[in-house]
Order: sequence, then structure tokens, then C-alpha cells
Amino acid sequence: MIIEFNQVTTIFLALAVFMIGTVLNKRIKFLDRFCIPAPVVGGLLFAAVITFLKGFDIVNINLDTSLQGLFMLTFFTTVGLGASFSLIKLGGKLLVIYWLACGILALVQNVIGISFATLFNLDPILGVMVGATSMEGGHGAATAFGTTIEEMGFDGALTIGLAAATVGLVAGGLVGGPIVKFLINKYNLKPVKTEETVVEAHNEVSDVTSTSFMMQVFIIALCMAVGSYLGTWFTDLTGFALPDYVSAMFVAVIVRNILDKYNNKVVEMKSISIIGDITLSIFLSMALMSIKLWEVVDLALPLLAIVLIQVLFVVLFSTFILFRWLGKNYDAAVMVGGFAGHGLGATPNAMANMDAIVSKFGPSQKAFLIVPLVGAFLIDVFAMPIIIISINLFS
Repeated sequence: MIIEFNQVTTIFLALAVFMIGTVLNKRIKFLDRFCIPAPVVGGLLFAAVITFLKGFDIVNINLDTSLQGLFMLTFFTTVGLGASFSLIKLGGKLLVIYWLACGILALVQNVIGISFATLFNLDPILGVMVGATSMEGGHGAATAFGTTIEEMGFDGALTIGLAAATVGLVAGGLVGGPIVKFLINKYNLKPVKTEETVVEAHNEVSDVTSTSFMMQVFIIALCMAVGSYLGTWFTDLTGFALPDYVSAMFVAVIVRNILDKYNNKVVEMKSISIIGDITLSIFLSMALMSIKLWEVVDLALPLLAIVLIQVLFVVLFSTFILFRWLGKNYDAAVMVGGFAGHGLGATPNAMANMDAIVSKFGPSQKAFLIVPLVGAFLIDVFAMPIIIISINLFS
């Protein structure tokens, strides 16, 4: 028997999956401790149920996920609108160093993924999915690029990317704290008292109204429209695949900073963040609901081995190289904890790592400025081109 769900029912199921994941996160300490996203929890549970029903020939469930691309496009556009150059200036030299380190990590992660995939006799394009796409990129990038790669004819790419992102997310939460504790104890580090205050530029939030909210929707839609045409034009001109969501994100960066130059209150980040959170949750839920777990059973061991190698590299790089680049002080140690979090998972993971550290050892104002700024959007300036070039080289 086959059950078909239309667009509306699929969106309802995606929201239901998200709510179930939220409830489970609150009740299961392990999920809450490692900041596993609610869509991942609920989506994987739904995917497991579908796999069970299919495996025992009870029923096949087909979902209409045709609107998933729209939610994905919207989310990446909101990421671009968060990239204010005036915020970057606040981070100074340390932000640039940390940013470059993230770019180096993205490159090395792809080299590791592709190299070991080839060693294990897997298609190199699957190595891209276990590289920066799922490690630094997390579930968002794994979903976006996994969908794109599957459209190119590589079955299982989305499932592989999401599985790797989930393992990486847990690993990022596990290794961050121990690394920082090791550095603090070894070098006897202590927080430095400072009277410096960080100004959260453009984030003095006024009440959200229907008019101001619609202005943000208009700006997002403008960036999406221009970005989608730009991506198609670039691909037709060069033969180099540039997904719409990537071009829309970079258009959003340009639009944000042009608007800031003339009126820095036009872009209202509270509304943008709400829209981004909602669209991310829906598109992640839809993606995870529809993954085909049975397609990657035979690849489980080699993929797990590649992810473990990625984790080992992040631990060694952050402990023995990045810590020195950032100044070998307490702030550097805290930033290393954040780096491990979003280098293997996501920015919330990084913030959770750093929050656990500062609550025990003391505050680090610089770390809490630099890590979220880079992890939330600046990281994509390096990671996106590296991922796109890798996909085009090996597709």
C-alpha cells in the first residue's frame, strides 16, 4: 500500500515533527546537553518509522517536499542579511585570524572527506558530504547541498550528509570542554578583567509591527528573486553549478551593507532572525522526514571512520595551532572551545561549549563577540565557495 501526502499535509507533518523534537529535547538530557536540533530529533524519528514500515512491507509513505527549496532559499537569505560589516570591525585582528582558521578548516575537511572516501572506494562526491558540508556547514548546509547533489544523480547524498552532521554535532559538544580545560590547566589561564563593552550594532530592537515585519519580508523576497536569477545566469554563463540559495545569500550580504550605509535601521534583525529560525526548522524537518535510511546502511562504517578522522583533526588543529594564533591566553582557550563546537556542528553548539566554560572559569567578552559572528554567517564566505568548487570538480 502507498500513502501520498500533499504539500499542505507535508508541511503540517514537518511542524508536528518539529514539535515532537522540541518536547523530546526538553525531556531527554542527552539531547539538550549536546544541543541536537529539534528538527533532527523529530525528523530522524519519523524517518526511522518510515524505514520500519517499508522494511516490513506494511506501507510506503511518499511526501510532497516541493516547497522545501523555498524554505531553504529563505533561510540562507536571512543568513546573508545578518552579515553587517560594521559588526566585523568590532572583532578586530582576532576576528580575522579566527575567520581565516575557519576557512583553512573548511578546505582541510573537504580534503579529508574526499581523500578517505576515495580510499574506501566510495564516490568522491560523497566525501564532499562528509567534509565541510556536514562538519562546518552542519545540518543546514548538509540538507541544502545534499539536495543539490541528489538532483545531480547521486542517491543517498542527503542522508549521508545529515548522518555525518548529527555525529559531528555530538562530537563537537563532547570534545570542546575537555580541550579548553586541558589548555587552562596546562597554561594556568585566567580571565582578564576589562572595562571594554561590546556594542551590539543594529540590534537595538524596537517593537515588531506588521509594517516593519512586512518590510523585512520584502527585503528577503527581493534578495531571493535577484539571487535566483543571478545563480541561473552564472551557471548558464560558466557551466559552473551555483545553487540559488548561495547566490541569494551573497546578494543579501550586499543589500544589507548598502542599506546600512544609508539607514542602519531598515534591516531589523529580530524579525529576520524569527523568519530564519522558522524556515530553517521547517526545511530541516521536511528534509529529515524524507531521508531514506536504507540507502546508507552499507556505508555506515566507512562514513563513521571519516567523521572520527575529522574530529581528530579539529582537536589537534585547535589545541596546538589555533590556540597559539589567538594569543595563548584565556580568551584564546574559550574561542578554541567555540571553534570545536561549530567546526564540527553548529553555532549553538559553540555557544553551549563556551557558556559551560565561562560559567566555571570566568567571562570572556571577546570570545562571545567573535565566535557567533564568524559561526553564524562569516564562515560561509569561505566554506560555500570551497564546497561548490569541490562539488563541481567531482560531480
